[in-house]
Amino acid sequence: MDHPSIYLVFSKTGTWLSRLITLFSPMKYAHTSISFDPSFTQMYSFGRINPNNPFSGGFVVENLFGGVYKKFPRCTCMIYKIGVTEEQLLSLQEQVASFLREKEAYRYNLLGLFGVLFNQPLKREKRYFCSQFVAELLINSSIYSSPKVPELIRTSDLFTIENKEVIYEGIVKDFSK
Repeated sequence: MDHPSIYLVFSKTGTWLSRLITLFSPMKYAHTSISFDPSFTQMYSFGRINPNNPFSGGFVVENLFGGVYKKFPRCTCMIYKIGVTEEQLLSLQEQVASFLREKEAYRYNLLGLFGVLFNQPLKREKRYFCSQFVAELLINSSIYSSPKVPELIRTSDLFTIENKEVIYEGIVKDFSK
């Protein structure tokens, strides 16, 4: 029997926020998403609600082949495949379902990025940035552990996750499902 897998998608889109994050941090990728299937048409994260409006941030369901990824054709990414247990997968799916039910209540934690920069966690109710969101899901599901609180976890911190397989790295538009 095949064990379930999840996918972490690390990307650098070319948006002003992506460029700003990589300017202040030596990270190759500025954005993190999580997906439960290899089609990458439903990835979960915090980012732009509307690809054309950089000020509309919140909980998003992304498509690797649409939205902001299509708007910025030189977008690069790295995709991890991670083996998980049935219980861990169910925990992740339940957490994401909870976010989906209250999708409109969540906002992007822009101030939290400054907390990361100054190593001062800024936990704000119903506000997340992408790596904070993904880290919290993974920690709550016993897939990832860190001495840092989720409010201080950068995209690059998630590169240390165990049991990973890099299945792609390169330009998003060159990736085939």
